Amino acid sequence: MESIAHSTTIRIDDATPASAASMETERVLVSAIIPCLNEELTIGICIRKALDAFSRRGIKGEVVVGDNGSTDKSVEIAQKLGARVVHQPVKGYGAAISAAVEAAEGKYLIMADADDSYDWSQLGDFIDGLELGADFVMGNRFAGGIEPGAMPLLHRYLGNPVLSTIARWLHKSPIRDFHCGMRGFTREAFQKIGARSTGMEFASEMIINAHRAGLDIREVPIKLHPDKRDRAPHLRSFRDGWRHLRLIIAHAPDTLYLIPGLTLLVTGTVGLALLSAGPIQFNGHYFGIHFVALASMSTLIGLSATLLGMLAKVAIAIYHPVQKGRVVPWLKRGRPLEWLVGGGVLIFAGGFAVNLLLALQWLLVDEPMQQSVHLIFTSSTACVAGVLMTLSGFVLKLLLDSLGDPLLSEFRRLVRR
Repeated sequence: MESIAHSTTIRIDDATPASAASMETERVLVSAIIPCLNEELTIGICIRKALDAFSRRGIKGEVVVGDNGSTDKSVEIAQKLGARVVHQPVKGYGAAISAAVEAAEGKYLIMADADDSYDWSQLGDFIDGLELGADFVMGNRFAGGIEPGAMPLLHRYLGNPVLSTIARWLHKSPIRDFHCGMRGFTREAFQKIGARSTGMEFASEMIINAHRAGLDIREVPIKLHPDKRDRAPHLRSFRDGWRHLRLIIAHAPDTLYLIPGLTLLVTGTVGLALLSAGPIQFNGHYFGIHFVALASMSTLIGLSATLLGMLAKVAIAIYHPVQKGRVVPWLKRGRPLEWLVGGGVLIFAGGFAVNLLLALQWLLVDEPMQQSVHLIFTSSTACVAGVLMTLSGFVLKLLLDSLGDPLLSEFRRLVRR
């Protein structure tokens, strides 16, 4: 997954110096965050709607535009209307939003696109949710209504429903519209979320990390309108859909790795234990060499998935330490390197010894030894499992050391400032 280059210099243009002075005496309550790349036809509409919403509600608000390298008049229009413009040279939806949020001064931050497909007049619904105690308020286009022509049929009936369903299943999320671009959050919530993606998958990462951090997430219905642009959208269906999907899957080690891995590992180990001495009959059914092969495959796949799941959870915790869960704290308290290497060496040594004895027996006995085939499968599986455990133990130690590195912790703190 790509990381936002926070070290890149971000330039902020303040269009109205007088407003800066007033902000010193009255705190900004809401910052409207608008990512922008060549949106001169609609950026003005969005800014005016946001400012009107602030005025109707009688609150102090600001509009911060995260410009991603516009070559049209978007920046000029935004500045003339009183918005602050943050220039983010790192390309991508997530990069533009992160830059604008970093420069924003509001207690609450509400983001939406600059193409007028989301109605900035609906800011109040998000503010209400945040005022009522939510950390993160998501818009739901399917509950609020999608106007004709507002969403391509491929996205409406396949892309969004499928990706949202997969995300809800893998991350135990109740959110119905995972990819709605209009959402609000507190400044503290955004820091806990710690999303790093630069592209469109930033939207999925926000929700996944919000759940991982235990934030209070709520949904409000919103209406999606056809955008007012005269060009093709920046979104690329298959490219960005794949980027969303790969992030959603990679961030679900419990469901993807650990649960199926442990299930396969236990099933395979029991099967090998029962069949290692030879074929057995149970309830009138014969279980022979083919089931030994299946048990061996189940054991090795299960062990690999379990080890990879542990590595994935620690890797995620390295850059997103604000999370709920028991596996990583348990690994930090224990001695996983010693257990994995010690156990792996013993298992390998036992399997290798059995293999060696069987090889010597085959050389000395000049007759078929079909019964030993079951045992050779089991001992060979033990050898492979021991090597996997030993090597994984050292990799896990490297990751755990990085997790507890004070220099890395300080780097994360500086990045989020």
